[in-house]
Amino acid sequence: MDTATIHVTEKAATKIQELLAKEGVPPETGGLRVGVQGGGCSGLTYAMRLDTQARDRDKVIEEHGARLFVDPKSYLYLHETTLDYQEDLMRRGFVFQNPQATRSCGCGSSFTA
Repeated sequence: MDTATIHVTEKAATKIQELLAKEGVPPETGGLRVGVQGGGCSGLTYAMRLDTQARDRDKVIEEHGARLFVDPKSYLYLHETTLDYQEDLMRRGFVFQNPQATRSCGCGSSFTA
């Protein structure tokens, strides 16, 4: 049995819930779609957007009251990743802590696996 998953910190979950409410996306079905696409300065880049519901083949991860939708291809690169939300003087936003990334760029939105 595959127990690998994607983790969501409480701070990230709270921010996802806030964004869903702000955009009028129903929290019962909506969530944050996360994925990986080619590009960026290290070869692969993270992608995120709000979505009103999961697609047929999506992996759906629920933690701390927030829901993530991940397509099967992206899940290969993202399993065991933790999605966090950081707010400090230099930046504010979601941060991926991906143990599969062998190299990442300074901006934190691109990686090599």
